[in-house]
Amino acid sequence: MLFGLKIKNIVFILLGAAIFSFGIVHFNMQNNLSEGGFTGITLLLYFLWEWDPAITNILLNIPLFFIGWKFLGRNTFLYTIIGTIAVSVFLSIFQANQFNLGLESDMTLVSLFAGVFIGVGLGIIFRFGGTTGGVDIIARLVNKYAGWSMGRTMFLFDFIVITTSVFVILDLVQGMYTLVAVYIGARVIDFIQEGAYSAKGATIISSQSDDIAEKILKEMDRGVTVLEGRGSFSGEKRDVLYCVVARNEIVRLKSIINSIDPHAFVAVSTVHDVLGEGFTLDENKNPLHEN
Repeated sequence: MLFGLKIKNIVFILLGAAIFSFGIVHFNMQNNLSEGGFTGITLLLYFLWEWDPAITNILLNIPLFFIGWKFLGRNTFLYTIIGTIAVSVFLSIFQANQFNLGLESDMTLVSLFAGVFIGVGLGIIFRFGGTTGGVDIIARLVNKYAGWSMGRTMFLFDFIVITTSVFVILDLVQGMYTLVAVYIGARVIDFIQEGAYSAKGATIISSQSDDIAEKILKEMDRGVTVLEGRGSFSGEKRDVLYCVVARNEIVRLKSIINSIDPHAFVAVSTVHDVLGEGFTLDENKNPLHEN
């Protein structure tokens, strides 16, 4: 712990800031692509008057630091300070030590890699409790109070900034490639936020629910929750089973269900960020991986 902050979180926020800044310098700045949010504004100022993004990033975020302190709490605010300063530091480092990737003739690759680097960088920062200031703070607030995903909020704000950039400095083609990069970045952010690892949740309705539950527990060592259900048409009461398994176990689960009741109703959905026994805790309720 450092002033109540986790060292692990700080390390990953710094890593995310480095990845994000590398993408901005080597894909956006080198190839005249803009970005959304406050980063897009800093790039717009850079393209117009060559103002250093490392400096304007700090200056633009100072007012939002106060909002972050009021609404996000002490730890998130401190993580945000770390993330914002780290981005400016890494922007300066990569501008002073950049190299040409030679992708000027392939703007499709440029926009793809710009979106991936920016999305991965911001996704890591968000996942470990930080932001990089600017729209990141706004997106986190909207996520907290309105339930919108961070990627969705950022994409809407980014669209406004990019549209402005097209009218001011970018041509239409550059604006379209920028929009592609921002869209990819938003999807990558959501992917990392929701969990790179995903499990499968199965809802099972069968007249032989007890046998199915017993076999799942015995052969797969997975718990099954029994819910009481009632058919709206028939009015018949029937147990509903719910089971979460790893993604690579879903075929085996279906096989077990089919071997007992081929006519069972099974609905499979994707489950993100699975917590609990068998996933993050062992049978003694101890963490499988240290935080």
